[in-house]
Amino acid sequence: MRTNTLKAPGATLYYEVRGEGPVLLLICGGVYDAAGYAGLAGRLAERYTVVTYDRRGNGRSPLDGAPEHQSVEVHGDDAGRVLTAVGVTAERPAHVFGNSSGAEIGLELATRHPELVRTLVAHEPPVFDLLPDRDHWRAVVDQVEKVFTEEGVEAAGQALSAAMGMGGGEPSEEDRADGADGAQRVDGGGADGAEGASGGQAAGEGDAAAAHGPEGGMDAGMAEMMERMGRNFAFFIGYEVPGFSRYAVDVAALRASGVRVVPAVGEASQGEPPYRATIALAELLGAEPVAFPGDHGGFGSQHVAFATRLDQVLSAS
Repeated sequence: MRTNTLKAPGATLYYEVRGEGPVLLLICGGVYDAAGYAGLAGRLAERYTVVTYDRRGNGRSPLDGAPEHQSVEVHGDDAGRVLTAVGVTAERPAHVFGNSSGAEIGLELATRHPELVRTLVAHEPPVFDLLPDRDHWRAVVDQVEKVFTEEGVEAAGQALSAAMGMGGGEPSEEDRADGADGAQRVDGGGADGAEGASGGQAAGEGDAAAAHGPEGGMDAGMAEMMERMGRNFAFFIGYEVPGFSRYAVDVAALRASGVRVVPAVGEASQGEPPYRATIALAELLGAEPVAFPGDHGGFGSQHVAFATRLDQVLSAS
């Protein structure tokens, strides 16, 4: 794996590159960073040049100044900068996969920089503005902001988690063997990332044996990752949830972009808010939603089967 950084207006972006082949950018959401995609990226690196990165303000991508409210538009430009940094051009566009708020970033990337994107697989973007009960979700976000200001991060996270009502999936036996054990479960998702306060979604982190020391405890690398997740959680609740949860996708521009957009849902997340939002998006795009293994965090808890499904979808483009 190769690592690097690039300077963007207001931040420095950390990114990772694995494998060889067509470029595939994986955009994370919620409270996790590039490490949350390690298991999935490792599988896909057999056929793709897989690029992962820490979003600005998260993990190893510090802001230049104090924390500030984030917009999907700025993050969409960041994703474009990462693609350009690894050599993606209009003549050789990339495949893009985004989960949750990372899928929202992918939608904005395809809208703002369509020449860089060949295929976008948008896995359960929480575009609540497309739902019939959008007013309810606006009120939820207003309340989370209020709680964050008055009571702090933990209380705001609990308020959001209670409103979302989502659960985390368990790793399959195959994924356990490939490294997605209980100790590797990190916070995931987009507006549901507050689940991290009580467990969160699973994210495969490579070889399970490498994640633990000889006594079975957490090694330094895993401890560092978990410490980053804690910092990301505070940034997510206070500075990402407000803007990302109010994001309104420009469906007309997306349809006109020429990008192949594949709305994706989890087989085990039917009825949950991001699932419903994705179905609404698919209807507006006139696209058939594609089911992926697991729930909202299936990219981690079932990353082996998830990688196979993603490769099938991308190969069809």
